[in-house]
Amino acid sequence: MRHRIIIILFFLQALTIFSQNKGITYNLQECINIALKNNLDLKSAQLRAKTSSINFKQSKNALLPTLNGNYNIGKTNGRSIDPFTNSYINKELTSSRAGLSLRTVVFNGFQLINRWKQQKLNLKASEMEKEDAKYNLILNVTLAYLQVLNTKDLYVLAQNRLETTNEQLKRLKSMFEEETGNPSDYRDLQGLKANDEVNLVNSKNNFEDAKLNLMLLLNSDADFDLTTIDMSIDLTAYSESFEDIYIQALQNMAIVKVGEYRIKAAEKGVSAAKSLYVPEISLFANLNTNYSSAARIFNDVGTNIVETGDFVTVGGQDYQVQSEQTNFSSENISYKDQFENNLNSSVGISVSLPIFNGFNAKNNVALEKIKKEEATIELERIKLQLRTVIEQTYKDMEAAYKRYELLQKQTEAYQESMRINDVRFTNGVNNSVDYTSSKNNLENALVNLNSVKYEYLLRVKLLEYYTGKI
Repeated sequence: MRHRIIIILFFLQALTIFSQNKGITYNLQECINIALKNNLDLKSAQLRAKTSSINFKQSKNALLPTLNGNYNIGKTNGRSIDPFTNSYINKELTSSRAGLSLRTVVFNGFQLINRWKQQKLNLKASEMEKEDAKYNLILNVTLAYLQVLNTKDLYVLAQNRLETTNEQLKRLKSMFEEETGNPSDYRDLQGLKANDEVNLVNSKNNFEDAKLNLMLLLNSDADFDLTTIDMSIDLTAYSESFEDIYIQALQNMAIVKVGEYRIKAAEKGVSAAKSLYVPEISLFANLNTNYSSAARIFNDVGTNIVETGDFVTVGGQDYQVQSEQTNFSSENISYKDQFENNLNSSVGISVSLPIFNGFNAKNNVALEKIKKEEATIELERIKLQLRTVIEQTYKDMEAAYKRYELLQKQTEAYQESMRINDVRFTNGVNNSVDYTSSKNNLENALVNLNSVKYEYLLRVKLLEYYTGKI
């Protein structure tokens, strides 16, 4: 019973969450905010920008002096060199060393400075790439949002189309059962209904596919609805020319700035590589000390008389020669005292002259120049691709605008034709062929008019993106 209750509660909770998700409605700005927070491609671009930031900090910190410390302690057995006396001993020895080393580069052909400037430019390029990814995402969400609304409108039109057909089919069904009127009209309407049902299935599938595409950009699996936007179109011609849009794109597009920064960074890379031809001058300072367990200090503890083994003869008689000998006692030197007593330091200047390095410097300069040429070609490719895309979008926008004007006139004509044929068909004057033809003409015109409105708006949004208005 307990398990059943848990299962029921879990089911009710899931049903509640599902019902809440079904009631969520997002507008365009909310979809953009969700995408900016969750989109995986944008997160990858942000991580690449963070990596460039760390590389920049690392190149900047390379200008600072390096300070390193070292310490070791260990035991040796057998024959070894006593670090205190530099003599050979053959016993267990405990030794320890400690030191500090400071080094700073004074001059190396401005290599460090050029690398720092190069990484700074690469950082700016990465920041622009992140901005480009951000605004591409905003554009894609906007286009996907409009596509969802477009397919939703077409889905609603398909539903209305089927509903209208069903109403006429009900009327003809009663006439068919009463054996009045033309039976072929009823059969024609049945075929028309099947066609409308197929269109409804296709339009619903297109709507769900468009919605899934938007959900992918948002990185969300929660079901939601979208707020309808005003689709009214200003019938005045688009004010800006293609050349104006292209010039603004070159000034505003982040991807163009990325290419420009990459070229400047490559130039600094060439300058940094050329520094391998010049000497490197650096300053150094060291502070070292050591300890040895074999080190001893000897203290004077008095004197005594000892026989030397020698004799002197005085008056024909031998006498032993004795001498006074000083006595010492050994004492271990403490770890702290040895570190203080053995302290030594050194300072100086070092110069590294590049005499021959297997043409490493020459090859590095050549490679950096190639990178510069690649960056230049990439920028030209970006500009060419940008110009082509803008020109194509601009032409598509103009064509969509012209088609909208024509389809609007066509829709008005078919609406009037449908009104007339609907009255005549209801009164039995026209047959089903005329009615079906008029109905199909009107509904196809409505579908085309709705599609061209969204197509026009999509192209306008693309042009706004290229001019920096999105």
